[in-house]
Amino acid sequence: MSRDDCSMLPYKNRTEAGEVLAEQLAADRFGPERDREQENRPIVLALPRGGVPVAAVVARKLQADLDLILVRKLGLPGHEEFAMGAIASGGVRVLNDEVLSMHRVSAEAIDQVARKEGDELKRRESAYRGDRPSPKLQGRHVILVDDGLATGATMRAAIEVVRRASPASITLAVPLAPASTLAEMKTDVDDIVCPATPKPFRAIGCWYSDFGQTTDKEVQDLLSEAWQQNH
Repeated sequence: MSRDDCSMLPYKNRTEAGEVLAEQLAADRFGPERDREQENRPIVLALPRGGVPVAAVVARKLQADLDLILVRKLGLPGHEEFAMGAIASGGVRVLNDEVLSMHRVSAEAIDQVARKEGDELKRRESAYRGDRPSPKLQGRHVILVDDGLATGATMRAAIEVVRRASPASITLAVPLAPASTLAEMKTDVDDIVCPATPKPFRAIGCWYSDFGQTTDKEVQDLLSEAWQQNH
């Protein structure tokens, strides 16, 4: 379930946000004392890059596995910061029909943006995962983590990828999001954990004291550390 406690805002950084999120998840249903046989360990899937520092803390606190779900926003031509949809590994494409209609975006324009973002998706897959296979999600409790939600476009694509893998459950976990976005996504997942729903929302970065860009090396280092600990 979502929360509406903004007293901890702004978060100092993504690490602190992960600590708050992990505490909420542990209290709800994912405490580290529960089901810690390897096959029952929940798996935390981070949306790179900003979601990885948050997810790394969550996975460590919950004694869960950590991995990636690779998704790219499809920015509206001319207003790239505004999402008209998203793509994810496995050929998943999720589009916002309302935005496309309002701005009269052609199929050709969508395909052009999708090709560009698809190239970046492949680059990140190689840079972050290397030869490591994607995790098996069937029958597992999956926790999807990012550093925040705005429109939720990229997260919807991630949810679609995970749903196709037949998990036991999908939990959406983010440090903050607009209440309206969470309400729209309520039926897409089994549970939502979100400690803060500030209003007016503005932008994700407004609610962090330090919202510097997460680098590829930071992502690689966090994943390497987690994967070494689990084997």
